[in-house]
Amino acid sequence: MFGLYISHPEVAIDPDVPIPRWGLSEKGRQRARTAAASGWARRIGRIVSSDETKALETAAIFAEASGVSVEVLANAGENDRSATGFLPPAEFEAAADSFFAEPAVSFRGWETADDAQARIVRTVTAVLDAHDPSIPIAFIGHGGVGTLIYCHLSGTPISRVHDQGPGGGGNLFAFPLGTGLGDAGDTAFSLARRRPVCKWTRIEDWQGWTDG
Repeated sequence: MFGLYISHPEVAIDPDVPIPRWGLSEKGRQRARTAAASGWARRIGRIVSSDETKALETAAIFAEASGVSVEVLANAGENDRSATGFLPPAEFEAAADSFFAEPAVSFRGWETADDAQARIVRTVTAVLDAHDPSIPIAFIGHGGVGTLIYCHLSGTPISRVHDQGPGGGGNLFAFPLGTGLGDAGDTAFSLARRRPVCKWTRIEDWQGWTDG
């Protein structure tokens, strides 16, 4: 069976609100609803979400479609950018370039890419270590840390070339869960065999997984 990492779609940007508390825009909500109406979304048996508002709102839409509850996962948020707060789009893109290009270096006080990758991989791994691989699972989160997981699973150095790309979020990639808990190397994200089976794909365009 497969797991998914889903990044939240478009948000309502408000410079006066802390970034982790931004919610989805109407466009973002509509895209999530469209994706949640897909057959693959209704098959999700477990949903685990970052505690940031935009992720929780996305998770709630998928949870309604699949009939499961949302588990809130601590330490699964986007890379900590509180040192700078809101940056205008052009400045943010330049900052993100720096974040990925120099993963060991903090951009003006941001959490480094190396630290963010270690945090998110450790957090998601802890969930999968105890998860039944016969149950499809979706992690709802963010483009930045999602890209860091994607790099880890792919066995490639941190690079923005693997980022979800432009468009405001709302993308996913799928990965195999393995054949059973306790099989050597068959759980978690720690080994190369966890390689994603698709690149970042828009949530409303993904055609779903095959059983395995």
